Amino acid sequence: MHILGISAFYHDSAAALVVDGKIVAAAQEERFTRKKHDAAFPVNAVDYCLGRVNKKAEEIDYVVFYDKPLLKFDRLIETYVTYAPRGYDSFVKAMQVWLKEKVSIRRQIKKNIGVTKRPIVFVEHHQSHAASAFYPSPFQEAAIVTVDGVGEWATASIGTGTGADMKLLKIMNFPHSLGLLYSAFTYYCGFKVNSGEYKLMGLAPYGRPVYADKIRDELIDVKQDGSVWMNMDYFNYCCGLTMTSSKFDNLFEGPRRSPETELTQREMDLAASVQAVTEDAMMKMCLHAKAISGKRNLCLAGGVALNCVANGEIARSGEFDNIWIQPAAGDAGGSLGAALFVWHQLLKNNRDETAGDRQFASYLGPKYDNAEIQEFLDTTEAVYDRLDSEDELLTKVAEAIADGKVIGWFHGRMEFGPRALGARSIIGDPRNTVMQSTMNRKIKFRESFRPFAPCVLIEDVSEYFELDHESPYMLLVAPVKDSQRTELSDEDQQVMEDPDLRRRVNVVRSTVPAITHVDYSARVQTVDPERHGRFYRLIKRFKELTGCPVIINTSFNIRGEPIVNTPENAYNCFLKTEMDVLVLEDQILLKEKQPEIDEETRENYRKEFPLD
Repeated sequence: MHILGISAFYHDSAAALVVDGKIVAAAQEERFTRKKHDAAFPVNAVDYCLGRVNKKAEEIDYVVFYDKPLLKFDRLIETYVTYAPRGYDSFVKAMQVWLKEKVSIRRQIKKNIGVTKRPIVFVEHHQSHAASAFYPSPFQEAAIVTVDGVGEWATASIGTGTGADMKLLKIMNFPHSLGLLYSAFTYYCGFKVNSGEYKLMGLAPYGRPVYADKIRDELIDVKQDGSVWMNMDYFNYCCGLTMTSSKFDNLFEGPRRSPETELTQREMDLAASVQAVTEDAMMKMCLHAKAISGKRNLCLAGGVALNCVANGEIARSGEFDNIWIQPAAGDAGGSLGAALFVWHQLLKNNRDETAGDRQFASYLGPKYDNAEIQEFLDTTEAVYDRLDSEDELLTKVAEAIADGKVIGWFHGRMEFGPRALGARSIIGDPRNTVMQSTMNRKIKFRESFRPFAPCVLIEDVSEYFELDHESPYMLLVAPVKDSQRTELSDEDQQVMEDPDLRRRVNVVRSTVPAITHVDYSARVQTVDPERHGRFYRLIKRFKELTGCPVIINTSFNIRGEPIVNTPENAYNCFLKTEMDVLVLEDQILLKEKQPEIDEETRENYRKEFPLD
C-alpha cells in the first residue's frame, strides 16, 4: 500500500511516501525549486517520491494532507472577529490567499498531482507532528511532545504512544504559544520569522539572561505543566502584519533591530533571556508528559523541537531513558507524520518491534550515481578524477581535511530536514583555529557569530563531549569535555567582553576550536557505521591519520540557499565559493584545476538567494 503525505502553503512544503508502513522517500520542495523554505505546493517533491517507486499518481492508495484547512480557517476568522476592527489590512491580505488556494486544498491536490479517484485524507496538524515523532522512533512506548507556532488551533500537545497506537492527551491552543513567543523575539532581534530562530539560538550564548524575569513578569506565565499564558497586549500576530506591538518596544526600551545591522549586547541578552524561558517551559512540558503518560522514553517534534539547546538540557536531565527527535521536526516533517498516521492509526497496521530507528539516518532524498555525475561533469569544463577505490578516495579526502582544506562532500541520498548529516555537507578540520572564520566568511557568506557542528564517531563521543545519548540527527547540544578545553589567557578574557562578535569567535577555547561555541557547547552529530556508511568510514580514516575522531560539518550551501540537491547545484556552489575540494560520489575535483570564476560571477551567485 502506497500512502503519499503532503505539507504545503505555509513554509517548508514537502512530500513523503510510505509503502506498507516503511518510509521510502521524503523531500522538501525547496531543494528542487532553489527557493529556501518554499511554501508552494510540492509538485517536484511529489514527482520525486512517485518516481522513487515508479508509480503514477492514480496508483497511490491514499493522499494525506498534514492539517485540516477548514479548522485553521475557523481559527483565522474567529481571531479576526475577536480583534475587529483592528487588523483589517492583515485580514484582507490573508483572505486573498485563503480564497485563492488554501480553502480549496482538495482541489489543489487533485489538480497538482493528477488524482481523481484516490481517497484524500486530512490529519490534524499536531497529530501529524506527533506521528512523525513516534512512529519512526525506535521505541515501542514513549511520551510524545509537540511544540510549534500554531497548527489549526493547537500550539503544543502532549501524547503517548504504545505499539501502533498513539493518542494526544492534552493540547495547548492559540494565541498562547511558546513557538510564537520565540518567533516574536526572532523578529524583534532583526531576523526572519520561520527562518532565523536558529540564529537567535546561536546568538544566545553571547548574552546573559538579564531580561528573563521581565519576560516572565510581563509577557508570559509558564505553568507547572509547561503550558503558557501570554499577555497579548505585547504581541501583534493575532491581527497585524508584525509579531510585536509598540508596548513590546517600550518594555525593552527601543524599536526592533533593523535586519542586517550590527548586533548589540541588547540583542544578545534578549536571545539569552528568551532561550532560558523556552528551556524552562520545554523541560516542564516534558516532565508533565512523563508524569501523565508513565513513559520513560520521549519523542519530540514541531518547530520548537529544533531548539537543540533545550533538547540537550532535557536529555542530560536524566528524567528520560531515551530521547528521539524527528529530524524534519518542522512543517516538512508533517508530510511524513500524516502518511504514517493513516497507515498505523486509521488503517490499524502494527509496527515492527525489531525495526529500530525507522528514519534511516534521514537519507530519504534523491541520489545520483557515478554515470549521471560524469555525464553532467563532461558537459562542463570540469576537471576531475574518478577513484574506483573507496580506500584511496577516503585517504585523499582525509589528508585534504588535515591539510586545512574545505571539502564539499556529496554522497548517497539527500537528507530530509534542515540539517546536513553527511550526504550534502561541507566539512573541515575542527582543530584548525581559523576554520570557523574561513567557512563563515569565504564559503557560507553568513554572520560570523554562527557556530559550526561537530560530527564525531559514536564510539568516541564521550571523549570529547558531555553526552551519553546518541545524536545521529544533530539535534542535541552538549558541553565540550573539560579535558578538551583550553584555559583562557587574560587577553582572551578581555576579548570575551568585546562587543565585536568577530573577535570573540576567534578565541581558542578547546582542542577542537572550530566547533566549540563561546559557552563551550557544540551541536553534536554522532556517526555510526550502520546508518552513515561511507561518512563514518571517512571520519574513521581522518582519525587514523590525525588521532582526532571529530570533523566540522555544515550544510552544503551558502547563506539563503537551500541545501544542494543535484551534482549541478554542488558544482555551482563549489566553483563560486572558496571551497578547495569537491567530492561527488567517486569523483574528486580540486579547485586549482577548475576554470577561473571572476568576482562578478561569484557576487551574482550570492545575489540569487535572498538573505535568510
